[in-house]
Amino acid sequence: MSVVQRKAMLKAEGFFPHKKNGKGTSIIYSRKHPTAKFVRVVVDSGIDSKTNKIVGKVGVKLCFVNRQKSWREITIEIFTTNTALVKTIKAQEAAEKFVKTCKHCKAKKFKAKSGNVVCANACWTTWSGKKNATPKKAAKKKPAKIVAEKKSATTQKKKSQKVTPKRQRTYPLNKRVQKKAQKKFAANILPGDLVTVEEIRGEKVTENFTGKILGIVTKVMDDTVNVDWTVNNSHVERYLLPRWNSYYLSGTVADYRFKVLSRKVDYKIVT
Repeated sequence: MSVVQRKAMLKAEGFFPHKKNGKGTSIIYSRKHPTAKFVRVVVDSGIDSKTNKIVGKVGVKLCFVNRQKSWREITIEIFTTNTALVKTIKAQEAAEKFVKTCKHCKAKKFKAKSGNVVCANACWTTWSGKKNATPKKAAKKKPAKIVAEKKSATTQKKKSQKVTPKRQRTYPLNKRVQKKAQKKFAANILPGDLVTVEEIRGEKVTENFTGKILGIVTKVMDDTVNVDWTVNNSHVERYLLPRWNSYYLSGTVADYRFKVLSRKVDYKIVT
């Protein structure tokens, strides 16, 4: 696709070019989000502003414009091809509802350089000072008499505990444990699916991360699933996110699996 065609596609989708790019030389386009206030869909066109030639893939992300008119990235930038550009823009727009909102000022939250997820308006700076200004109550000291009584009570308890001699102890016989065949669950996950993550213990779903984690499936090869994660506002580290469309039943140990949001997909026992 030529430069003219790429620019025409962005113009048809309602995007306008920026005069400057503070992070590079490529031309940046943006437009308002169709439903969310103060949220803009930002596209790095991959077209060099000096040479007017294509120098890279197109990148799509969402930004929140805060009270100071600063733009805060609220989703991870996804780089895509020309053919999948419109589809990626729609997916990023859908990801907006999964971004956390500040309970104080209703602004979107973003991941700061420190790694913490914070309010885009930095509203905590206005009320944190008032909170710290309130004097702390002095902790009441317990009388020395009560402390001494408690110490004596604990020492008496330790003395009263009887220890069974080793020769009188009984131990269970060593029994061979028969290993049961593990159940394998699999789901039909396809490229283009909008997915989130579920925490499972055994056959029970213990936590659903819808609204906290969001990604788009880019490639499926055998059991391996490649995902572009656009949102992760959870405690789950990136290396723990699922990478396969199947898993084995692991008893009481916590594990993570995909949950497809764009269509109905159920896990089935395959072995």
